[in-house]
Amino acid sequence: MKPWLAIGKWRRGAAPSVTRRLLMVCAAITFLTGSPGAGSGSASAAGQEEMKPAPSPAPVLRLSLEETLALFLRQNLDLIMTRFGIDHAKGQQITARLFPNPVLTVGTLSAYTQGQTAARSGQVYPYVQQLFEMAGKRGYRIESADFGTQSAEANFEDAIRQLSFTVRDTYFRVQLAQRRLALAQENRDRFTRILEVNTIRFKKGFIAEVDLIRIRLQVVDFQSQVIQAIQDAEVARADLRVLLRLSAMTQLELTTDLEFRRVDPDIAVLRRVALEARPDLRQRRLSQSQRMADLKLAKAYRYPDVTAMAGYAVQGPQGPDNQQQVGMGLSLPVPLFNRNQGGIVQAEVGVKVAEAELQKTMIQVENQVDLAYVNLLQTRRLVETYLGGVLDDARSTLTIVERAYERGGATILDLLDAARTSRTIQQNYIEALFNYQRSFFLLESAVGREITS
Repeated sequence: MKPWLAIGKWRRGAAPSVTRRLLMVCAAITFLTGSPGAGSGSASAAGQEEMKPAPSPAPVLRLSLEETLALFLRQNLDLIMTRFGIDHAKGQQITARLFPNPVLTVGTLSAYTQGQTAARSGQVYPYVQQLFEMAGKRGYRIESADFGTQSAEANFEDAIRQLSFTVRDTYFRVQLAQRRLALAQENRDRFTRILEVNTIRFKKGFIAEVDLIRIRLQVVDFQSQVIQAIQDAEVARADLRVLLRLSAMTQLELTTDLEFRRVDPDIAVLRRVALEARPDLRQRRLSQSQRMADLKLAKAYRYPDVTAMAGYAVQGPQGPDNQQQVGMGLSLPVPLFNRNQGGIVQAEVGVKVAEAELQKTMIQVENQVDLAYVNLLQTRRLVETYLGGVLDDARSTLTIVERAYERGGATILDLLDAARTSRTIQQNYIEALFNYQRSFFLLESAVGREITS
């Protein structure tokens, strides 16, 4: 019997017994919630939904600046691709050391006149040819390849120098956004409390509606700053994850704070160290040496190479003299026309270009060091000015005006002006601190070494 029929019969007929009522109610509940037979699919689907494991939380990676740099050196794809250039240069180095392969030639010879046939006078003549490079060509080629490998290694070190600055700059861009976020949240929360208090005061008629609107607009402005800081932090984190070859699901927590550490380096020492230690300068010098080795190789090609030949002629059993013959010979091109004039000119131009590139890089290095040093001094002076009392004055001024406003001793315009001034001073301090840190990293990158004092 269908459950709804049982219920209908119960309504039309006499009152059933208690047992029968319970059976009817159970049947109706089973129908409405799904019977074990007919509704088993829905029940099992619901069970599967409940049995599904909760998604695992995104992995959190806590990194200091030193740990970030170590991870970058292991995993950065640009560094890995640059390192392949060293392997490529080593392959060229191996090729430069190889000798030319010998050439094996097998020829036949026979007569077909005066009654001779291939069977009677046939001859097989195998011989081997070996090229011998003259005028030191192999040595110059090896020298050029050695300089090429050293140049690739220097290029790899220069990639580390440049990308290390990018990693550190990106790391502290995250910290800069975090400091901006904390400042915006602090200002938003403060003015949210002020808005709550003044909403009550407005309802009681103690302040004008325009003042309440001004406070509300200021809260919205601080909230927009919070959102902007969050977006900037996420963009910087994404850039850092790309540099570290991390998944987008990885949550980064950076533990090295943006702090002020005074450094006072000697510019004369920095210039000298930069000219000695910069890997790009070393790469230019090695490239110049390689071009000079290429020039010596090009000049060596004016002299022809010698090809030595040796063979053994085997005749048939009925040959004309039936004697085996040994052949030897030398082959030497006669350099009447091509004495590698064009190759020498090209190699000379390559040497001049390498010299010009070296001079250009030296000038760039000197100017980069001087500019980074000047920027470091200026940003350091600005940070020290803020730390000399301006930052504390801005904070205390806002607190004083806020308390005066609460007692009625200041207007809402005074409070908003003090808030904007305090926010501007604190934001400028954070920017100055970041710029100082960035100038310090730029100076280290320009010098090519860490600066400890």
